Amino acid sequence: MKHSSAIQLLLAAVAAPVRAAFSWKNVNIGGGGGFVPSVVFHPTTKGVAYARTDIGGLYRLNPDDSWTAVTDSITTDERWGHWGIDALALDPQNPDKVFAATGMYTTDWDPNPGAIIRSSDRGATWQSVDLPFKVGGNMPGRGMGERLAVDPKNSSIIYFGARSGNGLWKSTNGGVTFSKVSSFTNVGTYIPDPSDVGGYNGDKIGLTFVTFDSTSSLLNGATSRIFVGTADNTTASVYVSTDAGATWTAVAGQPAKYFPHKCRLQPAEKALYLTYSDGAGPYDGTSGGVYRYDLTTSTWKDITPVSGGDLFYGFGGLGVDMQKPGTLVVASLNSWWPDAQIFRSTDSGNTWSPIWEWAGYPDQNWYYGLYSDNAPWINAGFISQDTKRLGWMIEALEIDPLDSDHWLYGTGLTLFGGRDLTKWDTTRNVTISSMAVGIEEMAVLGLASAPGGSELLAAVGDNNGFTFKSSSDLGTSPQKPWMNPMWTSATDVDYAGNKPQNVVRVGNSAGSPQIALSTDGGDTWNVHPGADSTKNSGTLAYSAEGDTILWSSGNAGVLRSANQGTFTAVAALPSGAAIAADKKNNTVFYAGSGNTFYRSTNTGTSFSAVSSALPTGVTAVRDIIAHPLVAGEIYVSTNAGIFRSTNYGSTFSSVGSLANTEKISLGKGEGSSWVLYAFGRGANGAKLYATANNGATWVDIQGDSQGFGAISANRVVGSSNVAGQVYVGTNGRGVFCAKGVVSGGGSSSSTSSSAVASSTTTKASSTTAGTTLSTSVVKSSTSSTTVKPSSTSKAASSTTTSAAASATPTVYAKRWGQCAGNGYTGPKVCEAPWVCTFVNDWYSQCL
Repeated sequence: MKHSSAIQLLLAAVAAPVRAAFSWKNVNIGGGGGFVPSVVFHPTTKGVAYARTDIGGLYRLNPDDSWTAVTDSITTDERWGHWGIDALALDPQNPDKVFAATGMYTTDWDPNPGAIIRSSDRGATWQSVDLPFKVGGNMPGRGMGERLAVDPKNSSIIYFGARSGNGLWKSTNGGVTFSKVSSFTNVGTYIPDPSDVGGYNGDKIGLTFVTFDSTSSLLNGATSRIFVGTADNTTASVYVSTDAGATWTAVAGQPAKYFPHKCRLQPAEKALYLTYSDGAGPYDGTSGGVYRYDLTTSTWKDITPVSGGDLFYGFGGLGVDMQKPGTLVVASLNSWWPDAQIFRSTDSGNTWSPIWEWAGYPDQNWYYGLYSDNAPWINAGFISQDTKRLGWMIEALEIDPLDSDHWLYGTGLTLFGGRDLTKWDTTRNVTISSMAVGIEEMAVLGLASAPGGSELLAAVGDNNGFTFKSSSDLGTSPQKPWMNPMWTSATDVDYAGNKPQNVVRVGNSAGSPQIALSTDGGDTWNVHPGADSTKNSGTLAYSAEGDTILWSSGNAGVLRSANQGTFTAVAALPSGAAIAADKKNNTVFYAGSGNTFYRSTNTGTSFSAVSSALPTGVTAVRDIIAHPLVAGEIYVSTNAGIFRSTNYGSTFSSVGSLANTEKISLGKGEGSSWVLYAFGRGANGAKLYATANNGATWVDIQGDSQGFGAISANRVVGSSNVAGQVYVGTNGRGVFCAKGVVSGGGSSSSTSSSAVASSTTTKASSTTAGTTLSTSVVKSSTSSTTVKPSSTSKAASSTTTSAAASATPTVYAKRWGQCAGNGYTGPKVCEAPWVCTFVNDWYSQCL
């Protein structure tokens, strides 16, 4: 659907936004928070190491054991896949060079090609070359590898093992271009779920590693012997070339029933060590093995640490000590109970020592001390709550090649490690700590900042959520996550405008109630007594007095609970509707879906569509926010930009030139002013913009050095307590914070409320029949203005929309959302410009 000519003229007439990028840094949640599939040390230069993550980009190790993110600048809205790192390689001859294969998914619904990025200054700047296929940094098998390797004797030669049946690729110019190696024909045919065509589990895992044998001779200036692994578990999965990649053969005598995950060369021993699992990982696998391949005799040896009933998991992580030939460590990939297991051998795998043993069930002997001082919430929310102290999904496990005491291993939660590993061989009491300072790898699903309450409330995936009571807490990792109840993820959080200490959150776990309440600003929580175990996910709107919750759930439509009662359906609102509560008027809620704006004046009991509230050209209401201090002032983000109302949504006017906007927020500005922040498409591209004069001028506060990934997946909230401070919640890089001044005057005031501008595209007649709403300014944080029906009308303002209403508004599925499939009953038309694309009989998606 096209925008109206009025909107087009308005957008064309406004000047380009000012570029005034803020200085961004992470809020210190700390401890990583997500899966770290790999760590790579430089073989000859001390202190050079990188960690790759599946959704949080690439990080460089600092001298103090902290990490610096190095891929933020290239992870734009168009190339959000640069935060998915599927492979990592360093140049053995040049410690300044680093390479990575980037791309998030190989599914049908990720349109972006994969890329090989390269840096010659340790990640300060990057160059990129697109590949003619996709890369899957967050796909099954992402812990395998490394799939990318630089010839240790020729920096111009780089190999990359692709997914999806695309085979082996080679660069002969240092990563500037890549071409397919036609002589390598074994593409890795394993598919986790062949029936999931085009979906997450429906693709070939492909190649699993590339390992050069640096002990082999040179041939035409290249290392002659190269090993490549494939995801095949039938006849062969390890192949070798002895002529610098001209021809390839299966390695004789190899295991034939598992997938190879890691392959490490120990040059002093002239041996390869390999870990295997019967699953692609990082979640699956019930058996596996560890093998040693002697390069001199071309013989294999099974050195698996356990057997029989003790072998109920596969192996992933593998670290080889370059200072002590014959010393190595391996880890269980997915021992879900009672804990992960790590084994160490000092005799090339002939004998092994575990990091813990049974002392007589259920007691264990732990040959380690475990600490989470850098991120206390890890112990409070996970280590102390679960038998899995050491972690899970261990694919990354490395010994520093220049320091036998320094080791690191990655889990699905954090990056652990220590600096006294050789104590394992004597006293055995090694020190393990969370060593992920600077790694912020969380998908942020909801943000809030309560005026006079908690400065920042962050709902996150996998780790539930966190509370930062004041701005001074932002640099300190929290003592605990949101607990009691503790869920897998929290998908949203909101506060009561007149009682900011009252907070509500929603989780996504199945089988238990997923609404929790706090009366102390998000410090402690209680389960909502009216929530049941069948509903979860979605977004929330909390009434100004904290007595009513509106819940746009993920699986049961829009629901309402009053006074902690049972949640019941709100029939007038479409499933997936955007919702908001007036922050000062306890009786008013707002909602939007498709091209329709809805309002309730009876605490969400019923809603009425405000006819013609939004202009022609709006097809997708994406976000609704209410002014934190002014009753009746709201902003609506749509495919056609942002619209503002100062009379409870009776009429709206356009807020400047920003187009196709996503999440929006108001934040405290200078003096009594408020700043509007918005993710949208402006003159500087798809970015985060701000205005302090209701869109007369928009300022690009993101700039070119800070990427936030896909803007449609991000959250934004302006601080309600600190002038000029704003937060961005990303889909993979945690929460960012910046502070600055947006010039141009206040967008609105906490002491006055302006009338709708004369240029408004709607008329007052759009007010719901029989209802008169007066805009009120509330100065007190404890009072609210009641909206009353007109004294001349007998029809109450809360009149329920009749089932026989003349036109049910079209509901549009959002970008990435489901839009068709067997048994699917949700919206089947995508919001512009996205198209409903067939994936399989059960699933179609807006792309």
